[in-house]
Amino acid sequence: MTPVSNQEISEPAPITVGAQPSAVFTGGSDRPEVVKVRIGFMPLSDCASVVMASLLGFDRKYGIRIIPVRESSWAAVRDKLVSGNLDMAQALYGLIYGVHMGISGRQKDMAVLMTLNRNGQGLTLSRNLAYQGITTLERLERQIRCDRRRYTFAQTFPTGTHAMWQCCWLASAGINPFSDVDAMTVAPPQMVSHMQRGHVDGFSVGEPWNQRAIVEDVGISVASSQDIWPDHPEKVLGSTADFMERHPNAARAAIMAVLEASRWIDASIANKTQMAEAIAKPAFVNSPLDQILPRMLGQYRDGLGRIWHDPRHVKFFDDGAVNFPYLSDGMWFLTQYKRWGLLRTHPDYLGVAERINRIDLYRDAAAALGVQLPNSPLRSSCLLDGGEWNGADPAAYADHFDVRAPAPRLEAA
Repeated sequence: MTPVSNQEISEPAPITVGAQPSAVFTGGSDRPEVVKVRIGFMPLSDCASVVMASLLGFDRKYGIRIIPVRESSWAAVRDKLVSGNLDMAQALYGLIYGVHMGISGRQKDMAVLMTLNRNGQGLTLSRNLAYQGITTLERLERQIRCDRRRYTFAQTFPTGTHAMWQCCWLASAGINPFSDVDAMTVAPPQMVSHMQRGHVDGFSVGEPWNQRAIVEDVGISVASSQDIWPDHPEKVLGSTADFMERHPNAARAAIMAVLEASRWIDASIANKTQMAEAIAKPAFVNSPLDQILPRMLGQYRDGLGRIWHDPRHVKFFDDGAVNFPYLSDGMWFLTQYKRWGLLRTHPDYLGVAERINRIDLYRDAAAALGVQLPNSPLRSSCLLDGGEWNGADPAAYADHFDVRAPAPRLEAA
């Protein structure tokens, strides 16, 4: 059921929700500089707000047409953003920051327009490990220490969110993800087949691929990303700084359309069900509805008999709390790049985040839609390791971890 890659979903027929054209930011000097905006997406459940902004016709209210373009891997998303073949993308937060810092491909100045969703990713262990009684992180740590073979864990992009959730999760048990185990990069739709073939012992990915592993009796769920960082940022609406400078009105229009779609999704269970039915189709996620909808509603099972409701399931709007591009969220990824040796020295954490996260455009869009704005561009969070992250002293935070990459060796003068 692997989707065909790089499929442009051109001029989709809108679902009528009573949206009427708006004069806000669509005329005179505010008119979008381009009409069609190509937005890349991956076959993941959290592509929903981008897809629904197009299907529901919210884009036309602001003088643009969003053309969703399905991609086969995050590397393809990166390359097509950098080359200009995509105008924007549903992107991993860490993909945008990694490209901007030049540590995940050719360096290109990048931009985060808004956060698309919080929470809702997962970590899966193979059913083969579960048969051996390895069903928790603690048991996994003991097995890795005593087993002669190397264990392999897959993530979706080296600087991306899934890689960072996996690193944090393993490190919380004293497992160094860069020296104690092997890492592999795998596109999300290929995760389950890699595990089925025995190529990986565990993976970190978005939905519906953790749920798919359970349904196909290939893996078990051992943690969710919200267990690691409650209400963490996940995907963003990303672009290049070049595109933003040339097309600020089109960028603002896209923010408004996606923001309206986000609000619509979270407004009711009926809307979430309609959304899940839409993205389940072959053009988008190409997965059965029953593998998409339950976790969208917070209905979880682990494949071992445990069933529960997680109130911190994936959210797209949550009364506006989701979408603000907090500077501290972006800075956190920089601290992890320093922690794991992807950056040799401390960057200008705040300065980098201020250049990437386009709070100015988001504020304009949110204000026009009556979406509440926070009092500060920094927020406080408590992660799995018990430490508080608030962006106040990022260098100290990056250096405080017991499990991290060794300090780089400095050349003698």
